[in-house]
Amino acid sequence: MNMSITPVIRNALTIDVEDYFQVSAFAPYIERDKWDASECRVERNVDRILAMLDDNGVHATFFTLGWVAQRYPALVRRIVDGGHELASHGYGHERVTDLSESEFFDDISRAKNLLEDIGGARVQGYRAPSFSIGSGNLWALDSLQRAGYRYSSSIYPIQHDHYGMPNAPRFAHQIREGLVEVPPTTLRLFNRNLPSSGGGYFRLFPYSLSRWMLRQVHMRDRSPAVFYFHPWEIDVDQPRVPGVGLKARFRHYVNIGRMEQRLQYLLRDFSWGRMDQIFLPQQTQKVSIK
Repeated sequence: MNMSITPVIRNALTIDVEDYFQVSAFAPYIERDKWDASECRVERNVDRILAMLDDNGVHATFFTLGWVAQRYPALVRRIVDGGHELASHGYGHERVTDLSESEFFDDISRAKNLLEDIGGARVQGYRAPSFSIGSGNLWALDSLQRAGYRYSSSIYPIQHDHYGMPNAPRFAHQIREGLVEVPPTTLRLFNRNLPSSGGGYFRLFPYSLSRWMLRQVHMRDRSPAVFYFHPWEIDVDQPRVPGVGLKARFRHYVNIGRMEQRLQYLLRDFSWGRMDQIFLPQQTQKVSIK
């Protein structure tokens, strides 16, 4: 008897390498010139993540701030030596919406050159801080193309109060000549795109819901998922930032104590790999977004 077997889909696991005091929601409370005076915890947290991935035989993509790489070059080399992809999160975690075109180009070029010099590996991917590329600044895609990036993961096709482009394509597509956009994963349900790719939603909702959503994407769309998280999300001992509004405080700290265990479940329940190895080799549909 012939039985059809659904192949295992390998998904992209991504980590946005930034520290707790660099989160965009905390920008009104922590001045940028105070970053160097803050307790930096990113190195120890990334090392914990590297150990977790090694224990599970998983390779991932680390979208790394140039600011972090400059201060922790040995950490960057450990990422590369572990077989992971080194990618760019820009230099100083500035939202693209806050930059001019020339400022943005300088930021992404500086970060790419710095990461490549330190890591000794080609940097092909970029993720905008807070997914801050959308309908109002698509010129950023031309800058990424000009700076030599091969893919971006910066346009989140959801409705959100701080970012998002709900009508953007949900899956990997060629958005400029030689540049592929690989959006964070969403599940199409009730005529809406529901976020299904990590972040605060992964901490807020039960793990069983996140697992179900990812499996639905596999079953319905036959497409790899893109999942993301941050090193500070596994750090229950991080300093609490004073004066933060209730909404931002809830989003940042909710269920941080459960995050590491949920990641262990995620690594167990799905197959994972690097962004470049999953999305760059394959042919992607060309979509024109102007």
